Amino acid sequence: MTTGQTPISQGIQGTDMKNNLVLLGIVVALVAPFTASANDDAAYCRALVAKYESLVADSRGGRSRNQGGADTSVALEQCKSGNPAGIPVIEQKLRDSKITLPPRN
Repeated sequence: MTTGQTPISQGIQGTDMKNNLVLLGIVVALVAPFTASANDDAAYCRALVAKYESLVADSRGGRSRNQGGADTSVALEQCKSGNPAGIPVIEQKLRDSKITLPPRN
């Protein structure tokens, strides 16, 4: 026992530490799926870009700066930079070209 502490105050501090550890465990459990989801989205985004660039752009006679309009260019750049906001646009462009989407994990 340290100076100025009673057995009761030591018990309260021990309980606070246990509560903090439980709370930390809950937070980690809640955040982990979102982190995994973000990684999955980034991987799926890269797969969409690769498929789009290899199939759609090449079928149009090679790669050009404007491969399908401004919306497509923005979506491709978003995915390349890790932003999954471009996913719906690229998915639609692939569907419009009758190209099967890559699997999404």
